[in-house]
Amino acid sequence: MNIFVAKLSASTTSEDLRTLFAEYGEVVSANVIFDRMTGRSKRFGFVEMKNEEEANKAINELNECEYDNSQIVVKKARPANEGPKPPRREFRRY
Repeated sequence: MNIFVAKLSASTTSEDLRTLFAEYGEVVSANVIFDRMTGRSKRFGFVEMKNEEEANKAINELNECEYDNSQIVVKKARPANEGPKPPRREFRRY
């Protein structure tokens, strides 16, 4: 199961996320997202856990908890193609 983690501290690393979620079960991957231009953390990330029961327990227990001096938000990640799509922009050639 993929898990979305937001409101991370700017100093939280991918390894920190892996360690935090490993307390609840097997972590397949853990990634904090960084801005390509600045190299700074965007303060959110994704964790993939192998077992759905363990993932749900992690979500329930870690959501809105204090971690690394920040109150984090933890929830099931939505697929990238789900949700509203931005309006298409039309460009005209003259």
